[in-house]
Amino acid sequence: MTVIGAIFRPQLPPERLRSVVRAAEDAGLAELWLWEDCFLESGIATAAAALAWTERLRIAIGVLPVPLRNVALTAMEVATLHRLFPGRVTVGVGHGVQHWMAQVGARAESPLTLLREHLDALRALLGGQEVTAEGRYVRLDAVALDWPPRTPPPVVTAATGPRTLRLAGEAADGTVLHSGMSLDQVREARRLVDEGRAAAGRTDPHPLIAYVQPRGGDLEEVAGMAREWARAGADHVVLEPAGDEPDPEGFVRMAAEVGALVGKD
Repeated sequence: MTVIGAIFRPQLPPERLRSVVRAAEDAGLAELWLWEDCFLESGIATAAAALAWTERLRIAIGVLPVPLRNVALTAMEVATLHRLFPGRVTVGVGHGVQHWMAQVGARAESPLTLLREHLDALRALLGGQEVTAEGRYVRLDAVALDWPPRTPPPVVTAATGPRTLRLAGEAADGTVLHSGMSLDQVREARRLVDEGRAAAGRTDPHPLIAYVQPRGGDLEEVAGMAREWARAGADHVVLEPAGDEPDPEGFVRMAAEVGALVGKD
């Protein structure tokens, strides 16, 4: 079954989040995605607030840029969210926008190596393991979480290029695709992710999460578009509003209605 979600864009001020979250909860939206974009809003802080304001709504962060974060800190924050709100959190990590990473002095010479090391360590820490690593970027000495999640949670990653998509299949538990991708690119992403999964011998589920900008305002049209992306291989279709969307509460209500239409298929 295709999951329909929506995005709260950080171009909106943080104080606007509560009314959008409450609208999403009341409308029955399946999941609301938050972004940690430089230099707008924190993903962890907004996720914690959104989860505390709701009882059912699933909150996802897509994504935390790994060059900004020590993996032990990421693991601590993610584990805390999962202990406080079990079953309602999805956290993604990614390369980050390289221009922004350069602005803060955190740009990695090899973003792919950094992402692989971060994913491996993060998933192990969240799985309750003690981790020692001497990588190019990730270095840990017998680090283990005192309060890991009770059940190891999935960690998703953003990916665009072929090498990162294959890495996502090998080392992550799901892949986030940006809204600029065509249906053919979504199909190719699915193929490359599956190549990576096969190379790593992985047979566990690996959802493909596609951000999609709706075409037109008619509910049936948007639902039809969501079905197209699902047929191309997307397991989650996350509707992305324009940066200047004047009615974000109305947008998440619309997304919930689309989810109800697609759920009848």
